[in-house]
Amino acid sequence: MGERKLTPTGIFTLLLLICASSFQLLRASDDADDAIFYESFDENFEGRWIVSQKDEYNGVWKHEKSEGHDDFGLLVSEKARKYAIVKELKEPVTLKDESVVLQFETRLQNGLECGGAYLKYLRPQEAGWKSKEFDNESPYSIMFGPDKCGATNKVHFIFKHKNPKTGEYVEHHLKYPPSVPSDKLTHVYTAILKPDNELRILIDGEEKKKANFLSSEDFEPALIPPQTIPDPDDSKPEDWDERAKIPDPNAVKPDDWDEDAPMEILDEEAEKPEGWLDDEPEEIDDPEATKPEDWDDEEDGEWEAPKIDNPKCDSAPGCGEWKRPMKRNPAYKGKWHAPLIDNPAYKGIWKPRDIPNPDYFELEKPDFEPIAAIGIEIWTMQDGILFDNILIANDDKVAASYRETTWKPKFTIEKEKQKEEEDSEAGSSGLADFQKKVFDLLYKIADIPFLSDYKLKIHDLIEKGEKQPNLTIGILVSVVVVFLTIFFKLIFGGKKKPARVEKPSPAPKESKANQSGDENEENKEKEETSTAAPRRRTRRD
Repeated sequence: MGERKLTPTGIFTLLLLICASSFQLLRASDDADDAIFYESFDENFEGRWIVSQKDEYNGVWKHEKSEGHDDFGLLVSEKARKYAIVKELKEPVTLKDESVVLQFETRLQNGLECGGAYLKYLRPQEAGWKSKEFDNESPYSIMFGPDKCGATNKVHFIFKHKNPKTGEYVEHHLKYPPSVPSDKLTHVYTAILKPDNELRILIDGEEKKKANFLSSEDFEPALIPPQTIPDPDDSKPEDWDERAKIPDPNAVKPDDWDEDAPMEILDEEAEKPEGWLDDEPEEIDDPEATKPEDWDDEEDGEWEAPKIDNPKCDSAPGCGEWKRPMKRNPAYKGKWHAPLIDNPAYKGIWKPRDIPNPDYFELEKPDFEPIAAIGIEIWTMQDGILFDNILIANDDKVAASYRETTWKPKFTIEKEKQKEEEDSEAGSSGLADFQKKVFDLLYKIADIPFLSDYKLKIHDLIEKGEKQPNLTIGILVSVVVVFLTIFFKLIFGGKKKPARVEKPSPAPKESKANQSGDENEENKEKEETSTAAPRRRTRRD
């Protein structure tokens, strides 16, 4: 064959691919420049992230690849441990005047029954914490990410806000947060904080929750306190009547009201059913029961046969002494109570009066504390939790670009592998069901009367099939062949009738002797066949 030459179309296609690849690299480079902070964990975290030195945080962090990928991440390597690690930012990130996007990936490689996989965005260390002493009490501005244990199954978004009146920091929890994906795939979590007080929570790029920081319907407790509060010093007056209804004081019990009348009485109109066996007990001694041989009357007491239902009662309307049934008493009224009437003294349900809330303040937007570090502080029962591609940016388009280039290729591969495994499991289950149905059918075929001579052979074939399921089809074909062979033999006849051969007539005595010998031989063969016949195999359920 001659050397292939590039056509103008081929050259154009090649140039287009080169341009596209260059654009992708340039875009990735631009995205990296646009990110405020980005951690890919391509390099080992040691020396860059600081592991808490507190004794309780004894979980070991590892720099490992995500299963099935060449992409590295930060791995929770042991079960039932506390973990704490922190990364200080070069400069604090403000959260006041422009959009801020918080994004990271996590993969629950061994699932998550009880544990967290969230990040804490920490306040500056002037707030009173140190990296080497990072723990649960270290002050954070935002906590974001999945958490699951028992009834808890949510993607947290919690922010701490300083009350300008009291000076105290209050945790505000997002109401009705989205739930955590239940698979073992890589998922990317995104929180977009807008300057107009809007919050958007995305999972895998899909919006799962939208909220407003100032809305009391979206956060608990509300960021802005209520203007009024119940007076803690107020108390209910002694004469305050909260009863809407009261018994009628003027009501009188009727003269014919009998409080002692029973609820049920004997049915005097009932008659004993015909055929009732008055002299037969409902239970009798079990006639087949026998006293155990090791029964000792002195130690075990007098032996009594166990009771069984009297079989004579099965065909009769009843046994034993007949008694009239009970029926509801038409005269029954029960305890008399005065009817309820509206309470003329009713004032409603009491509640304390409202007073101005001394802690109330007005706010146009949250006064978030800056983010000076990113920390992971969790207590988890599972290992295999992998963190990766932690991002802080000012533009959600930058976050979307990172999702497209870092998360989506991995997720696509994992999703396809998961589908293949599910299809394989479904196929295995379907094949097992098919094999069971085939074996059940073959046992029924073996019970067909005209196959009785071949029943043992068919059972042997079925047993081999049950031990080696991959032989199912071959065994099915074998049994069908046997079935059809016998069927056609019955339809078209057995062996050909032998041609008649003229022979001299034997002597009568000899003939009779031969006949007797043949019969004895035939009977002997039948006896041997009957004696040698193997025990019938019990049919499988």
